Amino acid sequence: MSPAHASASTSRREQILKEAARLFAERGFHGVGVDEIGAAVGISGPGLYRHFAGKDAMLAELLVGISERLLDGGRMRIAEGGESPEAVLDALLDGHIDFALDDRPLITVHDRELDRLREADRKRVRQLQRQYVELWVDVVCKVHPGASETQSRAAVHAVFGLLNSTPHLGRPGALPGRTEMAELLHRLALGAFRAVAAEPAAGA
Repeated sequence: MSPAHASASTSRREQILKEAARLFAERGFHGVGVDEIGAAVGISGPGLYRHFAGKDAMLAELLVGISERLLDGGRMRIAEGGESPEAVLDALLDGHIDFALDDRPLITVHDRELDRLREADRKRVRQLQRQYVELWVDVVCKVHPGASETQSRAAVHAVFGLLNSTPHLGRPGALPGRTEMAELLHRLALGAFRAVAAEPAAGA
């Protein structure tokens, strides 16, 4: 296979996955047929089988793939972040916020359809996610050494819940622009992490 053909094939697979994610998010996994996914990318339903064995394979590649991408991206940001834990945390936040704003359908598909994966694929997703969380926990503990590891882990999960709420933020026109929204999410997340190290109020 020539490099150009391989690139075209990869591009078509990515196009199929993007449309599958959008349709699964809008109508649910069982509410979408192979023919509809094919129509969305301009090929026949049966033509999809040159790229994927079926809908189950698409779902697995979507959810395992995004988990791998987040983990790899997190490791890269930590490696390139320098010696300042604060700079590394900023980089991790920027990467996850990009995902939360640009891949909203994947968040919805994960929330609704994870249990439809084969057990092996579901375990793989969970394993990747745990590794991703622990990357963050290590950095948060360095930024806020007064917080326990348990508190830091709880804060990381809470921040993920905050950032991954983007599919529920309403109509695009009702929100700030993308740049403003990214900056707002960044500030909110940093505030949540600062709270983990704060002393509880008297009588609380």
